[in-house]
Amino acid sequence: MSTPTIGVLALQGDVREHLIALAAADALARPVRRPEELAEVDGLVIPGGESTTMSKLAVVFGMLEPLRERVRAGMPVYGTCAGMIMLADKILDGREDQETLGGIDMIVRRNAFGRQNESFEASVEVAGIDGGPVEGVFIRAPWVESVGAAAEVLARHDGHTVAVRQGNVLATSFHPELTGDHRVHGLFVDMVRAAQ
Repeated sequence: MSTPTIGVLALQGDVREHLIALAAADALARPVRRPEELAEVDGLVIPGGESTTMSKLAVVFGMLEPLRERVRAGMPVYGTCAGMIMLADKILDGREDQETLGGIDMIVRRNAFGRQNESFEASVEVAGIDGGPVEGVFIRAPWVESVGAAAEVLARHDGHTVAVRQGNVLATSFHPELTGDHRVHGLFVDMVRAAQ
């Protein structure tokens, strides 16, 4: 099996944890901040953080259009929490000037599960992940209000959609990189290998 090179968008958020999880899932992981670094990776993780800040920094660093182009061209992308918001076609409760990359035909509600002090952990059954439920860490997490016909719901928590896949694009409301369980990253690494 080939070892894919997977970037982690390193503008803001929990970059280090994703680099560790990807390495544990047998990928060559590296931070990505510039268009030339984006051009060198086979796939990309967009971490959790603050989606409006990430959106603004993507513009400042000249990354917004190169990211959109790579997503449209079929590069595998995985977004967690704020990364899920970045991959949504539409956002509820976002700022008027907030930009997204798109990639998944879904409407996402920001901070849907509550504020920072309402963060929680929960076991989540994720379609395509063997070995039982994954532990989901939900921090000011979004949920998916609705998905289009092309998007596949992979997991729900408390009646709300929290994991979605559309083609080469994967998104979760929760943070698997914070748990030491690398199965979701393993699923993404397999997606990147299949796309190579």
